[in-house]
Amino acid sequence: MKKGLISLSILLGASMFAQAKGPSDPVLMTVGGKPVTLSEFEYLYHKNNAQQSSPQEIEEYLKLFIPYRQKVAAAEEMGLDKTQAFENEFNSYRRDLAAPYMVDKSVEDSILAAQYERMKEEVDVSHIMVFFQSPGKTLEQKKALMDSLLTCIEAGESFDSLAVKYSGDMNSARRGGRMGYIMANRFPAAFEDAAYTVPVGGHSGVIASPMGYHIVKVNDRRPARGQVLVEHILRLTRGKSPEDARAQKHYIDSLYTLVTNGASFEAVAAANSEDPGSASQGGRLPWFGVGQMVPQFEEVAFALADSTISEPFETAYGYHIIKRLEGKGIEPFEQAKQMILNVISRDERGQLPAKRRLAQLKKEYGAKVETKALDKIKKQIEAAGGVDSVMLASLQASDVVVARVGKDKLPLSEVMSEELPNGFAGDAAQQVAQLEEAVERHLDAAVIETKQRRLMEEEPSYRNLVNEYRDGMLMFEIQDRNVWSKAKSDQEGLEAFFRANKENYRWDGPRFKSRIIFAESDSVLNEVNKYLRENPVAADSIAAELRKKFGKEVKVERVLAAKGENPITDYLGFGAEKPEPQGRWKAYEAYQPKLIEQPEEAADVRGVVITDYQDFLLNQWLEELDKKYPAVVDKKVLSRAK
Repeated sequence: MKKGLISLSILLGASMFAQAKGPSDPVLMTVGGKPVTLSEFEYLYHKNNAQQSSPQEIEEYLKLFIPYRQKVAAAEEMGLDKTQAFENEFNSYRRDLAAPYMVDKSVEDSILAAQYERMKEEVDVSHIMVFFQSPGKTLEQKKALMDSLLTCIEAGESFDSLAVKYSGDMNSARRGGRMGYIMANRFPAAFEDAAYTVPVGGHSGVIASPMGYHIVKVNDRRPARGQVLVEHILRLTRGKSPEDARAQKHYIDSLYTLVTNGASFEAVAAANSEDPGSASQGGRLPWFGVGQMVPQFEEVAFALADSTISEPFETAYGYHIIKRLEGKGIEPFEQAKQMILNVISRDERGQLPAKRRLAQLKKEYGAKVETKALDKIKKQIEAAGGVDSVMLASLQASDVVVARVGKDKLPLSEVMSEELPNGFAGDAAQQVAQLEEAVERHLDAAVIETKQRRLMEEEPSYRNLVNEYRDGMLMFEIQDRNVWSKAKSDQEGLEAFFRANKENYRWDGPRFKSRIIFAESDSVLNEVNKYLRENPVAADSIAAELRKKFGKEVKVERVLAAKGENPITDYLGFGAEKPEPQGRWKAYEAYQPKLIEQPEEAADVRGVVITDYQDFLLNQWLEELDKKYPAVVDKKVLSRAK
């Protein structure tokens, strides 16, 4: 069914405007006998004008629109819209365009609003964590450990002590599980939900994030402090001896004296900071908020007034001096919206609008699983102890209807071919679960396909964009075949065009034309000359021949240059002094050189000739299209265009 829906949607894309015509959308013209409605013309006319610096009149645009439709007609006649490559690209684009219609916007808006409200607050949290991938215990044992820790906390045991003893997050464990203040949109959904919903002094149950199991405790809340922009100087102490650490303290104190006595903070940071990432920027760090720096650094940065400098202070990395440049509050909602969308798209929150919309569509379209038929198949699998090759072949050929979308049927054979093409895995119970999931997935996909098909009928803006893209793809492909690529590949035609129009391609002075042979040394060049004396080679073949014989020791370049364009060609062709060798290629000489007053062949003026030849082919082709696909315009309908 899915394949049928896809092909049908392409046909709808090709014919929808004809289907939409009526009293309010009359046929404006026929092109090769095929109707084009007024709405299609008006849509493209207004879109084209929106992209122009000065608007076009309708009659002027009509002169462009008719050839456009004629090219599309030619592409359709060639069957370009039936190729697999076209269908794949078109359907991908069609799905992308349909995406906004496949979500419940109210759900998405409510999630965005809730996340933005969270951005206005920062939460001080502690947690106990067991990583999923830590060795020594199974997942079941890790979950059991967390459940027992939760029981201990609820019985009054110290959260901090349990975190020190059991938490796998070493950074926070040594502080009794304390992470400090965190911001919204920085952590997995389940963790953030716990942090922002648990009351101060309370704790969550056992929750799972992508990393592991957690118990979250909320210590405090405060209004969001926004972000700060700072410069800093760092002298590292991590890994150093006590004596070296003391020396770093003296060093940072001396730097503090410099910057407080008027020295440029940026210059001192660039010369002395041991943070390589920021030193080259005069010590400047990117904007940051809470939870993004070590706590001591963060507290100093937020406590400073703008344009002030801190005294030296210590973190786990070493000694710092901070110069605060400025601070700002949280962004307005419209500016933060895209960031929030990006965050929620990576977890289950991003799936909720689509899931809600899918549920609505399933109800609207009467989509359902045929549970009786599916239960019968499941019992067969269970009774047989699993699917063997004989049963698999039977299931793959079965026309039993396992789901419906309205009157459209989904046979088991189609589910098997598209959802389980390689059969089942595991035991009978696992195979039954795989079958149930496959039927649900296929039903969901069929509902989405149905909606996308109906969008062509229900949403003019969607229909216009889909048809515009479809026709644009076809026009590009056929014009490339008949004009752009043809002009580049048709060497015989290009040369004939050049000869017929040779007087259009004139130079104001001679050109040096040759192949230049470059070698790594004079001795290699001598070997090349000896080889060529014994084995004469045509100029067109010289590069390939020398590459085969001498490999990477030699290269050949075709040159066509006027006097003054290149020191080497000036020397070889116009008697200038020999330039000093540059780089790898120490020796060079011209092969079959000559001075020509005017172009001899199309290759001598290839770029401009190709452009002119393309124009020639295009005009020739347009004349053919006009005869083959004549346009008949209804002037009365055209007068209604606006």
